[in-house]
Amino acid sequence: MEDRWLSVDEIAAYLGIKRDTVYKWIGEKQMPAHRMGRLWKFRKEEVDEWVKSGGADDNRRDDSGRAGNR
Repeated sequence: MEDRWLSVDEIAAYLGIKRDTVYKWIGEKQMPAHRMGRLWKFRKEEVDEWVKSGGADDNRRDDSGRAGNR
C-alpha cells in the first residue's frame, strides 16, 4: 500500500483539475490539505473522503449559507 504525501500537482492530476482549482478549494471549500513550510501536501484517502462527502460539490453551502457558484 502506498502511503505518501501528494503535492499540489499530483492531487490536481489525480482529480483531473487544474492546480489553481486546488488552491481555490483549499481556501473556499476546506479541502483537506496540510501546510509543510511553503508547500501544501495531501493524503489521497482524506481527499477521497472529502470528495465523497460532497466537499467538491458546486452546490455545497458555504459558511454564510449561500450556495457555491456553478
